[in-house]
Amino acid sequence: AQTDDELVAAVLGGDEAAFALLFERYRRLVAKIAYSFFRRREQVEELVQESFAKAYFALGSYRGGHEKSFVAWLSRVTVSTCHDALRQAKRIESTMSDLCETEEEAQLLTARLRDEGAAGNIENTAVSRDLADKLLSRLEPDDRMALALLEVAGFSVAEVAEVTGWSIPKVKMRAFRARGALRRVLQRFL
Repeated sequence: AQTDDELVAAVLGGDEAAFALLFERYRRLVAKIAYSFFRRREQVEELVQESFAKAYFALGSYRGGHEKSFVAWLSRVTVSTCHDALRQAKRIESTMSDLCETEEEAQLLTARLRDEGAAGNIENTAVSRDLADKLLSRLEPDDRMALALLEVAGFSVAEVAEVTGWSIPKVKMRAFRARGALRRVLQRFL
């Protein structure tokens, strides 16, 4: 099998099939990163396509040379694409009534959060995921990105720093701020 750097060189030489191989090799990784920011499948698929399109047109700026450098570079392109999408997303107001579409939904979410006995319940899991998405959407894009990469995608602090281009202290500060903001909102429910 060809290395990533060999495939990149082939693409730059005009071999379209080489890019298709890179796409097949890394589409799951790109989707995993996109899913850490967004839940809707259509939105994730769109971000995967957009990330690969940006990567294709930016291949001339890729500087390989060591193992996993293409993965890191593609991850940075994907995170940047997702970050742009976050910034374009509509801002949700900071009142609880705006978090929930109806008063009934607000009561349901509150009841579910208080009902520790339903922890293994599929419905509870779905409601919790919906609440998590709504809460995350209220964060600043940089804070949400840090938290999504750390908590949802499972990246280490060092990996987040590498794919975002931030310093390690900045990653830690953003994650700390995001967790604090989520705690403050959750206290309204509990």
